[in-house]
Amino acid sequence: MAEKTIMLCCAAGMSTSLLVSKMQKAAEAQNLDVEIFATGASDADNQLEAKKIDCVLLGPQVRFMEGQFKEKLAPKGIGVEVIDMKAYGMMDGETVLKQALTLIG
Repeated sequence: MAEKTIMLCCAAGMSTSLLVSKMQKAAEAQNLDVEIFATGASDADNQLEAKKIDCVLLGPQVRFMEGQFKEKLAPKGIGVEVIDMKAYGMMDGETVLKQALTLIG
């Protein structure tokens, strides 16, 4: 089991899957033990119940859901942020990984 688990959430879980693989490559290069996965917004609650999630990053297309996620997850100590739009657009896995790790603390 990974030391930290990062969940990326977008409209359907498809557009973030490429970003997940780039983040995993960046994590491997830094010898980090993290699990990173993508899910659609409709399945986010199921994933949050099934796994111990350390932080949630939202794709820019679901940024309107940030308040809902924060309200639900802040009491559990799970950080939530919208992925930096520039990093998302460039599929910059290293930058998004850094954003997640900063959020975890």
